[in-house]
Amino acid sequence: MNQLTDLYRPTLSLLTDLYQLTMAYGYWKHGLAERESVFHLFFRKSPFAGGYSIACGLQTAVEYLQRLSFDSEDLSYLGTLTGSDGNPLLEDAFLDYLGDLRWSCDVDAIAEGTAVYPHEPFVRVKGPILQCQLVETPLLNLINFQTLIATKAARVCAAAGVYEEGSRDRVIEFGLRRAQGIDGALSASRAAFLGGCAATSNVMAGRLYGIPVVGTHAHSWVMTFASEQEAFELYADAMPNNCVFLVDTYDTLDGVRRAVEVGRRLRRSGHEMLGIRLDSGDLAWLSIEARKILDEGGFPDASIVASNDLDERLITSLKLQGARIDTWGVGTKLATAYDQPALGGVYKLGAIRDEKGNWQRRIKLSEQTIKVSNPGILQVRRFEHASEHRGDMIYDELSEWDRDGAAIMVDPSDRNRQKEFIAGTNYTDLLQPVFRGGQQVGESPSLQSIRDRVREQHHRIPPAVQRFDNPHEYPVGLERGLYDLKADMIQSAREQR
Repeated sequence: MNQLTDLYRPTLSLLTDLYQLTMAYGYWKHGLAERESVFHLFFRKSPFAGGYSIACGLQTAVEYLQRLSFDSEDLSYLGTLTGSDGNPLLEDAFLDYLGDLRWSCDVDAIAEGTAVYPHEPFVRVKGPILQCQLVETPLLNLINFQTLIATKAARVCAAAGVYEEGSRDRVIEFGLRRAQGIDGALSASRAAFLGGCAATSNVMAGRLYGIPVVGTHAHSWVMTFASEQEAFELYADAMPNNCVFLVDTYDTLDGVRRAVEVGRRLRRSGHEMLGIRLDSGDLAWLSIEARKILDEGGFPDASIVASNDLDERLITSLKLQGARIDTWGVGTKLATAYDQPALGGVYKLGAIRDEKGNWQRRIKLSEQTIKVSNPGILQVRRFEHASEHRGDMIYDELSEWDRDGAAIMVDPSDRNRQKEFIAGTNYTDLLQPVFRGGQQVGESPSLQSIRDRVREQHHRIPPAVQRFDNPHEYPVGLERGLYDLKADMIQSAREQR
C-alpha cells in the first residue's frame, strides 16, 4: 500500500517552495539542468534540548520520489504564474521539460529508526542538479516533522519504562484532535508508532499504516445517562470486549468502585474488564488508590490508563512518585512536538561536477560557525564498543585515506578536541542505498522492524546522552583530512571576498 497515493490522489509535485522552481528554471535556462551534484539533509541541534534524534519519514519520502512528476494540471497552473512585468514566469519550453521529467537520482540514507546526531547527513541525494534542487522542500517537510515526532515518542516511551526488560508499560498516542491539520495528525501517528508507541486513537492512521487503534468512551457518554453506574453498565452491554471505564467524571475513586462492580458483572457473562482511565486530578495518588481498589476487588490485571497533558517530564515525575499507571495516553504534547515546533533540518549542496566531469566540492560560509556546511560527498561512520555508540565520524568519499586503519575525527568547532579510534574498532557506514538511477533498491522495511530498531538503538545510545536535562554531548566529528580541507576552503573563500 502506498500511503501517499491512498491519501492524495493528485500529484504532490507542487508541494514545494517557488524558489525551487525558479532555480530549476535557471539551471535549465543556462544548460546546467543535468549537471551532477550532491546534496545532504541534516540538522544542527538535537530537538527538545536533548542529545539525540530518531531518523524517521524516509519511507514517506521514498513514496513521494517514486511518483514525482508534473501532470497537465500542475503545468497549467505553473503557466499562470507571472513576473513583475506581467509576463509568464516560466516559459512553455521549460514546462514541457517538467512534463517529461522522471526521477533519476541516487539516494542514500540512514535507516528509519536509527539514532542520529547533529551535523551528520542522514539523507544524501546525488543526480541532476535540477532534480536534486526540486526535492529539497518536500524532503525537509516529510523528514523533519516525522523525525521530530519519533524523537519525542522515543523520549516519552523511555520515561514510561517501555524499553525496560519485562515492563508492562505502554504508551498510546492520542493526539489527533490537537494535531496541526489532517496530515500533521497522520504523520504524527506514524512517527509516534515507529518511535515506540503501542497504538493510536487515529482510525485513519490505523487504516493507512496498519497501526493498532484503541479507544472506549469519553465523559459525554457518562454524562448522557442518569448515573455513572448506568453509563458503565450500558457501555458494558454494548461493548463487553472493549471496557476501559473513564472514572473521573464525578468522583474518581467512587468511579473506580463502580467500574469494579460492572467488571464483576462482565466477568459473570464471560468477559473481562480491561481497565480504568484517569484524566484529571493527582494522577500519582489517584492511581495508587485505584490500584488498591482494583486489586481488592479481584482485578489485579486491570490496567490503569492515564491521560491529561502528559509528556516525558511529567511521566518521569509520576514514576518517581510511585504512580501505579501502566498505560500512558499522550496526546497534545506528542503530536505537536511540545515544546519545539520544528526540527530545523537543512539541505545543502556538497559537490558538483564541472564542465570536464570532475567533482568540485562546495562550502557555505556563515558568520555563525554552526552554519558553515561540510564539503564533499559525505558518509557517516559510526564506531561502537560493547554494543554502545562511541562516536560518529563524517568523511568525504572523494578523499583518499586508509579506511581500514586508525581513524581520527576532529570536533568541527574546535581542532583541539579530537578522538581516535584504533584499527579494528567496530564500525558501520550508516548511509545506505535507497535509490539508484531513480529506482528503489530493495524492499522497504516493515513498520514493526523499524520499531524494533528504535528499541535496539535505545540500548546502544549512551545513557548520559539520553538524559533529559543537560545530556552529554555525543561525539560527532570530521575525519581529520576533511577537517583540514574544510579549513583550507574557508580560508580560501574568505581571501577571495
